[in-house]
Amino acid sequence: MAPRHAPTFRQRRFGAELRRLREAAGMSAPRAAELLGTDRTTISNTEAGRFGISEQRLRRLAAIYECDDPTLIDALAGMTGGRRAGWWDEYRGKVPPDFLDVAELEHHAVRLRTLQTAHLPGMFHTEEHARAIFDLFIPALPRLEVELRIAQRLSRHSVITREPPMPYVGLIHETALRMQTGGRHVTRAQLEHLLSESERENVSLLVIPFSAGGFPMAGDSVLYATASSPHLDTVQVDAPTGAIFFDARGQLANFRRRMDAVEQLALNRSQSRDAILDILKEL
Repeated sequence: MAPRHAPTFRQRRFGAELRRLREAAGMSAPRAAELLGTDRTTISNTEAGRFGISEQRLRRLAAIYECDDPTLIDALAGMTGGRRAGWWDEYRGKVPPDFLDVAELEHHAVRLRTLQTAHLPGMFHTEEHARAIFDLFIPALPRLEVELRIAQRLSRHSVITREPPMPYVGLIHETALRMQTGGRHVTRAQLEHLLSESERENVSLLVIPFSAGGFPMAGDSVLYATASSPHLDTVQVDAPTGAIFFDARGQLANFRRRMDAVEQLALNRSQSRDAILDILKEL
């Protein structure tokens, strides 16, 4: 396969998992290449996400590394071969690459859980709310880029409406609900939209009230994407410089514990809907 000049996060993650399997087997790259019938450069480039491999070669490598986790092997097999273009590829070169990495991560997840403390979940933004957020950027973004970012963000909602439905749990702090980004009219429409979305059986929007006090990861924006194999789970955290991804076993376990703790502080689905409705009535 032709080398990739700019591997996506998903492609880099695939390579990183192959490297983990090789290192867990205590095998050097030259030895793995010898057993696979290739050269060390191919192994190195594959582990860096610069080369893809076929499903047949993936399963051969798994056997060489004596991986006994069929769920992981099948999940990795699903990441091999020719990459099918996703809807997000339409925006490649037009919006920041990490926007596309997040969209691809959400698309391939089997469950999503997010924590938002200052902003509302991106995939539930209305067009005007998203525009108000992007209009806050300093320096100001070109108008065309703003419109492209809005269109890409709104398209992320497709994971919620697809079949089978994607289970989604969104933890939203009261601060984010009360912040009138774009003004009163835009905020009212956004909260009404959240209430409507919360009626979906696969969506749980849970409010963390001010009364909950302090909690782990206060101030963070976190996405936990559950994969078909737990070894392929991924956490994405927003930062001023862009998206940061975490996939080490210990990091994932720590994020799960912290998000579990935060969820215990949140109101249940019914109480959360009432809380959003109360805030809406105050506008």
